[in-house]
Amino acid sequence: MRNFEDPGRSLAMGRNGMAATSHPAATLTAVEILKADGTAMDAAVAACAVQSVVEAGSTGIGGDCFALIAPQGGTDIRAYNGSGRTPAAMTLERLRAAGVTEIGRQSPHAVTVPGAVEAWARLVADHGRLPLAEVFAPAVAMAREGYAVTPRVAHDIAQQTALLRGDPTAAATFLADGQAPAACTVQTQPLLADTLEAIGREGPGAFYRGAIAQDMVEFLRGVGGFHSLEDFAAAEGEYVTPIRTEYRGRTVHECPPNGQGIIALMILNILKRFSPAGDPLSPDNLHVEIEATRLAYAARDAFLADPAQAKTSIVERLLSDALSDELAARIDLGRALDADGVFDAVSGGVEHKDTVYIAVVDKDRTAVSFISSIFHPYGSGLMAPRSGVLFHNRGQSFSMVDGHPNMVAPRKRPMHTIIPGMVTEKGRVSLTFGVMGGHYQAMGHAHFLSKLFDHGLDIQSAIDLPRLFPLPGTRTVEAESAIRSAAGPELTRRGFTVKAPGWAIGGAQAIAIDWETGTLLGGSDHRKDGCALGY
Repeated sequence: MRNFEDPGRSLAMGRNGMAATSHPAATLTAVEILKADGTAMDAAVAACAVQSVVEAGSTGIGGDCFALIAPQGGTDIRAYNGSGRTPAAMTLERLRAAGVTEIGRQSPHAVTVPGAVEAWARLVADHGRLPLAEVFAPAVAMAREGYAVTPRVAHDIAQQTALLRGDPTAAATFLADGQAPAACTVQTQPLLADTLEAIGREGPGAFYRGAIAQDMVEFLRGVGGFHSLEDFAAAEGEYVTPIRTEYRGRTVHECPPNGQGIIALMILNILKRFSPAGDPLSPDNLHVEIEATRLAYAARDAFLADPAQAKTSIVERLLSDALSDELAARIDLGRALDADGVFDAVSGGVEHKDTVYIAVVDKDRTAVSFISSIFHPYGSGLMAPRSGVLFHNRGQSFSMVDGHPNMVAPRKRPMHTIIPGMVTEKGRVSLTFGVMGGHYQAMGHAHFLSKLFDHGLDIQSAIDLPRLFPLPGTRTVEAESAIRSAAGPELTRRGFTVKAPGWAIGGAQAIAIDWETGTLLGGSDHRKDGCALGY
């Protein structure tokens, strides 16, 4: 029971259905879709479409998505990989010939063919009850009629003003006379409204073929990209088999590579070889989490890539008991370990802060764990001038190193940071959850589940706890202020460099299913604008 005199929020509760998102308009939309007899997937996609409008810096039809679906809350969990691929003409040799030594954020080479629209349409067709036009209708109305800029969105635009000024369409859409709008400002996106309406009416072909595709390809080629109409027409995601590990008597499910869900499972495999006790934020508990994360992320930077173009599968090796034992044995509570050379990692990663995560459970107890992103806040900052599509910059995740598994190549998907999660126990889904914050996400999954299952916190209390994140390949640990004050000096003594993050670390949503009472319990992060609502 929380102390009601302290700031915070109670668990949301409901019996029929529930949604948790990082924006109140999206959560309300999802609940309204559920009450209109839509499925959890209808609600998740409707909420994400709304966030593409009202929280455009975090997600959009110019980005990618992943999903986990558990029909009727059972253990037959299905995963969908909605990440896009590079143009067929894009090779490392051609990039080098053009003088490209690294892929810049506002470069057309950072724009892989967006996978979100294909994924949304396919998932609604396979797991929904409502027509796509009805699912998109709330987003279309907000884009056309206007929406109020919320405080977190206003903050994010202010941080990206210089980027948005670099593209005339993006600047006209999101800035007011070249400046960031204040919270409460009303914005519209009429170009995006028309595009969403066309997709809802005609299906994903309206996006990947025809006038909208022509607009996107002409624009990207005009700024130096290798994109073609054929690349867009060939866009297609796929159902994949989830990967999993056992943790404290539960089974944790993640999407397989090219996403970093496997890294979350690696961290959990290391953590379960320790016995945490006492304060969940004690220096010893944090030390183990930090080192498990540093070791697992070294593996990520060395091996994680598009499995369709990998020579061998890495899943069995990275989740093996032998490797987990070896990595856990390296952790010394007296000092920070030297992680260099553990996997001979060559990092191709770049910092990333923005995503949206959506959890939905419907009256049939079908659970959806849904995550969508345009990578950095406002992605590449490049916007197609006639269709209003803001492009992501996911291609920055590629390595430019010859022979690296994640080396840029034609028709290849980059290493992805965004990961949805689920937990099952006793033959049923007990939790659908996700953590935003780019590279932080894998650690965020493990940190969140450890607080639930090692320390007995409820989902809202676990979300509310202060966070830290060791920057991959370094001993530098970004920590929110409460951790810096309480544990920072001791972590510094052990050899870590503790510093403040640029802003609050990540965000999270979760819904737990109490099968005995028939109640749904939801939590949502104070670091974002959103909420959980049940009915």
